[in-house]
Amino acid sequence: MKNEDYDFLKTHVNGLDQISGRYHVWSNVLAYKKQSGSYAIRGVHPDYQQVEKLTLLNGRFLNENDQRYKRKNVLISKLVGDALFKTEDPLGKYIKINGMPFKVIGVFVDDDGRDDNMQLVYISIATAQTVFGGERNIHGMVVTVGDANEKEAKKIEDDIKTKMANLHRYDPEDENAMFFWNSVEEFTKFQKLFASIRLFIWVIGIGTITAGVVGVSNIMMIVVKDRTKEIGFRKALGATPGSIISLILQEAVLITAFAGYFGLVVGVGLLELVSDYIQTPFFREPEVVVSITLGATLLLIIAGALAGFIPARRAAAIKPIEALRDE
Repeated sequence: MKNEDYDFLKTHVNGLDQISGRYHVWSNVLAYKKQSGSYAIRGVHPDYQQVEKLTLLNGRFLNENDQRYKRKNVLISKLVGDALFKTEDPLGKYIKINGMPFKVIGVFVDDDGRDDNMQLVYISIATAQTVFGGERNIHGMVVTVGDANEKEAKKIEDDIKTKMANLHRYDPEDENAMFFWNSVEEFTKFQKLFASIRLFIWVIGIGTITAGVVGVSNIMMIVVKDRTKEIGFRKALGATPGSIISLILQEAVLITAFAGYFGLVVGVGLLELVSDYIQTPFFREPEVVVSITLGATLLLIIAGALAGFIPARRAAAIKPIEALRDE
């Protein structure tokens, strides 16, 4: 692709929010005083900061004047800055890229935390094309579509495919002619995947709780049977059915809550042990959410009450004379 393709898309495709071309220059030697390293250069337009979600730690991003006047300004990642400048402030300093001086105007980190982005330095695409012999070539283009949903984003993608195919005279259905990657579509796929996983977890969780309720209920039925005489004595001495029900329910809730709290503590402990080993872009710094913990505790109390309700009703229905006569 060429610069003309960038201009064409920017003016002829509706729905685009941000747009930037990309020109790649690989394995360049960056040097500052006695420090040096090999890093990749990416030539981009000013919109690229919003497209890639780069966070500036110091300085500024590339602007239209850098692009228009082909200024030799460079934006470096924190990783590159630490490697070349050590404890020095890199802003305003000059580094040499393949022997040519470039002024450092900013230091960034990537919000996604991807290592490949942290090995990059950015210059304006016009400077990259001029200094590194790129003429008017562009290796790729990235665009954002604002708050468009999956259907709207797909429509914009199809519009780009059709117009680029007409411009370059190739079949828009030919997937090998030009590569497209729609992050909105991919994000929607991940949403559906995680929704399915959440549904599966809910089904398993409800099944587990149901089995637990049945188990605790059976235990409480045995407890009621073993304590028939005790319950009979209590009722003979004036205990009300409500007090008997409360006694059994409290015991059932206590058993359920204790077991659930023990499981929660074990789960938190395991999470703390494995958290350092699952630092991936999809699972970073896993933690237990307080609201979910409180919700789980409340659910356990309700489950314990349900487990003890039927045995409690049975205990309340025991007649003192029959209980005292029970062997």
